[in-house]
Amino acid sequence: MNEFITIREISIKWNLTPRRVQKMCSDGRIPGAVKFGRDWAIPKDAERPEDGRITTGAYVNWRKRNKSEKKAN
Repeated sequence: MNEFITIREISIKWNLTPRRVQKMCSDGRIPGAVKFGRDWAIPKDAERPEDGRITTGAYVNWRKRNKSEKKAN
């Protein structure tokens, strides 16, 4: 098992929380990640997946905009 590392090790390497790495593994975003019981084994050479969250700001204050649109009608 020298070619695999743990979630904790990869979270330190990628500067993410261990829970975020677990979620990436369960979503299939880390190729080659294998689950052994309750633990994940991640290949040493795995690349950090791109951040899929929206960063454009398109959803900033979306609740306030919806309320103002409803009042205008």
